[in-house]
Amino acid sequence: MKLRDKEVLVCNCEVSMALDGRRLADALAPGEACAVHTQLCRAQLDRFRSRVAEGGPLLVGCTQEAPLFEEVRNEFGPDADVRYTNIRERAGWAEEGGAALPKIAALLAEAALDVPPTPTVTLESQGTCLVYGRGQAALDAARQLQDRLQVTLLLLDALDAIPPWRMEVPVYQGRIRQVAGHIGAFEVVIDRHAPAAASSRDAFRFERAADGVQARADLVLDLSGGAPLVTAPDKRDGYLRPDPADPVAVQRAMFELTDLVGEFEKPRYVDFDARICVHSRNGRTGCTRCLEVCPAGAIEPHGDTVRIDPYICGGCGACHSVCPTGAAGYDFPKASALLERLRTLLGTYRGAGGPEPVLLAHDERHGAEVISLISRFGRGLPARVLPFALNEATQLGLDVLLGAFAYGAGRVLVLVPPKRRDELAGLQAQAGHVDAILAGLGFGRGRLELLVEDDPEAVEARLHDLPEVAPAMPASTYLPAGGKRTLMRLAIDALHEGAPEPRDVVPLPLGAPFGRALVDTAGCTLCLACVSVCPTGAFRDDPERPQLAFQEEACVQCGLCVATCPERVISLEPRLNFTPEAKRAVVVKEEEPATCIRCGKPFGTRASIEKIARTLADRHWMFQDTAAVDRIRMCEDCRVIVQFETRDNPLAAGERPRPRTTDDYLREREEIEAARRRAREERGEND
Repeated sequence: MKLRDKEVLVCNCEVSMALDGRRLADALAPGEACAVHTQLCRAQLDRFRSRVAEGGPLLVGCTQEAPLFEEVRNEFGPDADVRYTNIRERAGWAEEGGAALPKIAALLAEAALDVPPTPTVTLESQGTCLVYGRGQAALDAARQLQDRLQVTLLLLDALDAIPPWRMEVPVYQGRIRQVAGHIGAFEVVIDRHAPAAASSRDAFRFERAADGVQARADLVLDLSGGAPLVTAPDKRDGYLRPDPADPVAVQRAMFELTDLVGEFEKPRYVDFDARICVHSRNGRTGCTRCLEVCPAGAIEPHGDTVRIDPYICGGCGACHSVCPTGAAGYDFPKASALLERLRTLLGTYRGAGGPEPVLLAHDERHGAEVISLISRFGRGLPARVLPFALNEATQLGLDVLLGAFAYGAGRVLVLVPPKRRDELAGLQAQAGHVDAILAGLGFGRGRLELLVEDDPEAVEARLHDLPEVAPAMPASTYLPAGGKRTLMRLAIDALHEGAPEPRDVVPLPLGAPFGRALVDTAGCTLCLACVSVCPTGAFRDDPERPQLAFQEEACVQCGLCVATCPERVISLEPRLNFTPEAKRAVVVKEEEPATCIRCGKPFGTRASIEKIARTLADRHWMFQDTAAVDRIRMCEDCRVIVQFETRDNPLAAGERPRPRTTDDYLREREEIEAARRRAREERGEND
């Protein structure tokens, strides 16, 4: 049987699960035959071998024996494209396994999709390692590592450490103040830093200490037993922090460290688009959602936007979950790829006759292990529960969550490991928005549940105890294309179209990325500061006349307009507006332009000019008379003219002296000589 150009090989695992090849082919590839193997990994391995040798792309419904299949592929068809999916623990091995054929078909259809690759970043480690701890235990760990790594030991205190007869590892004493960076580029600041004295005999002595000493390391082994030196230590590659009281954990960490030398590729989890980031404008802060939820400290403000360090990013996806515009877009994989998986999974399941599905979203480590234990030692997953694997459960945002319901999921359960409990703020907020939207459209509350649990029995009990919910969700088939805002609107519109109560306006909780900005027009002076800072163009002006317009669909509730408005007359109202009015710019306030009282030229907004006049009149020493206040109501040209016409012109400096020329001097000389002649003539004197 071929599915999306891939030949599908399925196996009932020695008849331990029910598989009907004819029904499976009817659900996935009508008109084709589907052979069901019983021992594909052993007695029938030659069938896999022959398909691999032909080089065609394959999809194998088994993950347990994937290592064996890969050995065969490397030997007989190294260029063949082979992928694997688990239909046994996720569907066939269950109390309701006999009714799981629609789910098996859906899992195979989903696995056959081609997911675009994720970009990567390169990390390089030369093997310089800083061991930080106490006493002899830290010294022993450093000496054990020194054959494979370039080790430096920093003792928080020497305690029972005995100076070795051969100093193979540099030993210092000090307390780490700060650790920043990532594998291959850790930057450490150390206080009370002092090298060990060469004359240390029965105990370590140290030379004069210094504070603020900076050091670099590729790797850090923290055996101090104290608080983590970095945020989200389990996500910081190259930083290992085992319990120093657990020798097995310490040995495991050292074993892992020895493998962290060379070049490594790490997924660039987040594709950041600064052009649509709404963090700040003109020194005013708006959206800070990603900064608040990032557990790894990989995000920091950077001018009007933020900057995400891909080397520190641990891939939790919380920034994408809460980002209102999609500037922080999760790329492992993209949301559009996740939605295409959901569309295929839920569409195939319904097409094969499955009842209203329940989506179980989980990460690929904790969730897969819990599902495996449920299937091996318990009742297995119910036939209508469709597992949906993610890199991290915290990456889910409104685009994917709403899309799951729009594609037909009756419920969505997100399985989260308890160790991620402190990282759930963003996902919990998105769950609240989803609940409000579904309730506002008449679908009821409680369809989305965060299941923070690592006990397989508790998870199994919850999955088998889910009551039926009504009404049924719509089964939309829209194509997931575009950015996050477009994906959210596609899902919301699909839900609204199939809603039992398709209201025009649905109120949302604070922090939701949809809503309107309310302007108290009585206090608005049409200064248009909101227009200048609005990053999405929700606020708009008119170049021809004083006017303020607002388009609700473009508003992301970032709050920049509220922070910028000098009159404090703007407030936010989170909501969904399905009326046509939300899609167009609606005039909020407009007025005739202010005209110059001297020449009649339009030069500003009347409200702004009159407010300035009221504010300054009789309150500022320069505007104590009517004439001075009237100048405010004049255009820029007339103000200058009138100012120079007044007697109290502050620029006046007296009458400017006329320049003297040679003619002036000659004329004065002639006048003096003439006066002398007249005087002599009057005295009767001759020349």
